[in-house]
Amino acid sequence: MKNDHQLIVRNLSIAFQGQRERRVVEDLSFELKKGETLGIAGESGSGKSLTALAVMGLLPEAALVSGGEILFKSGGEMVGISRAGAGAVRRLRGREMAMIFQEPATALNPVMRCGDQVAEAMLLHGAATRADVKQQVMDWFGKVRLPDPERIYKSYPHQLSGGQRQRVMIAMALCCNPSLLIADEPTSALDATVQRAFLDLMKELKQAWQGTVIFISHDLGVVAEVADRVLVLHDGKLAEAGETAEVLRNPRHPYTQQLISSYREKLQSKKASSHTPGQAVPSGSAVEKDGQPLLRVEKLSTWFPLRRRFPWQSKTYLKAVDEVSFELRRGEILGIAGESGSGKTTLVRSLLHLQQPTAGEVYFEGARMPSDPVDRQWKAARKRLQIVFQDPYAALNPRLQVGLAVAEPMKVHQLFGTEQERREQAVRLLEATGLDGEAFWRFPAEFSGGQRQRICIARALATQPDCIICDECVSALDASTQLQILELLLALRRDRGLSFIFISHDLATVRQVSDRIAIMKDGSIIETGEAEELWQHPQMPYTKELLQAQIAPLY
Repeated sequence: MKNDHQLIVRNLSIAFQGQRERRVVEDLSFELKKGETLGIAGESGSGKSLTALAVMGLLPEAALVSGGEILFKSGGEMVGISRAGAGAVRRLRGREMAMIFQEPATALNPVMRCGDQVAEAMLLHGAATRADVKQQVMDWFGKVRLPDPERIYKSYPHQLSGGQRQRVMIAMALCCNPSLLIADEPTSALDATVQRAFLDLMKELKQAWQGTVIFISHDLGVVAEVADRVLVLHDGKLAEAGETAEVLRNPRHPYTQQLISSYREKLQSKKASSHTPGQAVPSGSAVEKDGQPLLRVEKLSTWFPLRRRFPWQSKTYLKAVDEVSFELRRGEILGIAGESGSGKTTLVRSLLHLQQPTAGEVYFEGARMPSDPVDRQWKAARKRLQIVFQDPYAALNPRLQVGLAVAEPMKVHQLFGTEQERREQAVRLLEATGLDGEAFWRFPAEFSGGQRQRICIARALATQPDCIICDECVSALDASTQLQILELLLALRRDRGLSFIFISHDLATVRQVSDRIAIMKDGSIIETGEAEELWQHPQMPYTKELLQAQIAPLY
């Protein structure tokens, strides 16, 4: 056996147990040399994350390694992960192998401050002493470009944005300098500028510690930036493998060709279309420009008090949202873009009163909404104002089958006459978002991150709303599935006259679907304009910076 290999995977098969065994990864083999970066690409549900979890010995209880072996080099010897005891594998995790998980909200301890979680990892594995651990944690927070490291250190996960939580996870994984780092969609929740900084950081760290990396991503542009070799997975099987440049320049497998075509289409097309991908939607064809807006927000503010170091100090606030105003017309898609922590998610949670705003007014169909979030008027409005949350795993009940989760809003709002009708409608909605009817009785843990997001979209459609707020609803999806979901949103806009607020850090995706785009920075909207005009002629330096940081097209 070659001494320069850090990881060897042979004929790996992973299956979910149930009434019948269902294979999700089948006869997968690859080798990884020390200091090499291997990219794993493929659509949502192709087996990327399950392969990574098997290497870490962290497969969920419902899944098992049904065949093959995983060998990891530790202390000069190859250790069989699937044959080693739980204690032996636990000693390797964090110190010699680490993972950046796809869903940081569920990976972080909700009752422990973020700084303490990173410090705990460093102390446990001897990467720092108690005297210097806080300073080292602060240094790592600076490396991953977290704003105000002192505040982040003392914050709980729920007090941070999705992108900020992802950066805390990145710092935690890298802080002990592991031999093998598995990065599972580490940039999916990051805006373009921070994504660029993270990729540069990965390159710097590789030069410094010669670590071995498995980089999982649905974004082929990111894979092209960091990977020496790439594996393309499709339906749990290896579709194609080789040097990154060769595979992306001259793909042989039809599935790889489809992925690359979808990615290039995303970058080059002006709009997604409900008919032909890449064909522009007729401008303003579905937007009601006359009459009162469907939704109007006036000077909405949400401030969070910061802890005072001394009792006599005056109160200070984090202005997560600061006097934001905008309108949304019937049939309009308003895109909201900005970096992680700019206030995008807090804005939409505040306008729905899921987060109590500090000040400001929200008007729905001309009626002023009450400040009390449990008022009867809000219950009626929420049937027509739905949201797809950023973290799909945290948004789904882990003990409830996904079909019942989709049918539940229909029952709450007394839609359809019988339980059977509601279940039939739930199946139709799951199929409309790209899942099969058999998914109805499966639990959230049996799905990939991208598939869970599609379930959340199906659930948002269940109440037949007038407006859907999509908070990073396609960030976890590959380019081809992104196009499918965007096509679905545009078809719903065309057929039902739905309005959307589409939040994303990815300006290329926002451009594809939006009629207008608003750019947020530090809790305020700093620029608004027609989508194509803003893309071609940005006015603010920050908007120009966001556009310049977009990942470049493939080779």
